[in-house]
Amino acid sequence: MQWSDDGIVLGCRKHGESSVILELMTRDHGRHLGLAHGGRSRRLQPVLQPGNTVHAVWRARLDEHLGTYAVEGGDLRSARLIGSPLALYGVATMAALLRLLPERDPHPGLFETATVLLSHLDEPAVAPGLFVRFELAMLAELGFGLDLARCAATGVTRDLIYVSPKSGRAVSAEAGEPYKDKLLPLPGFLRREPAASDPSRENLKAGFALTDYFLNLHVFGPRGMPPAEERARFVALSLRAED
Repeated sequence: MQWSDDGIVLGCRKHGESSVILELMTRDHGRHLGLAHGGRSRRLQPVLQPGNTVHAVWRARLDEHLGTYAVEGGDLRSARLIGSPLALYGVATMAALLRLLPERDPHPGLFETATVLLSHLDEPAVAPGLFVRFELAMLAELGFGLDLARCAATGVTRDLIYVSPKSGRAVSAEAGEPYKDKLLPLPGFLRREPAASDPSRENLKAGFALTDYFLNLHVFGPRGMPPAEERARFVALSLRAED
């Protein structure tokens, strides 16, 4: 068995004297582990840092085996991201979320979303909004996507300012008025194209609260696990950047 693919480094753990078990989020083969011989060498250590993109060749006798990785450096952005606490917490939170995916289950769209996020994680004006969108994409890939395109009650596509905490669907200002105390705010930047988004601190706070609610409801709660500690730090730094 053999395949080649691009992958985002999620992490490594030591194996023997010089090797590592490498965890990648690949474009076409999903979250995939493999043994990287010499992964702790001077040549490979800088390459196998979380957040980097590498080109990997995976080989194994049988598909169900751990297999081995041969890797070459691609976008080694970790050298740049390491200077930004916001980026470091973002990489750690992103990796923790991606580990919720079943191993070897392809998610090419999510790979592309993560790649865009990583390219901007050290940009305080851009990274927080992209991260909210990444968390929404995670929810969708896990089967709990939100419907923010039209009102759940009336079907209209205008004046959508709420989200139902039960259905995860948008609600218009008029339809939601009698129940506004029970609804979640829908921030404006999630109702427009990414290129037009310029979220304020208030909108970012609402965006993170929205994804936090549904991640806890559908993902962390049922699994009996808390969200990564790094997420709270990333959110705090994101909101501080808008002050």
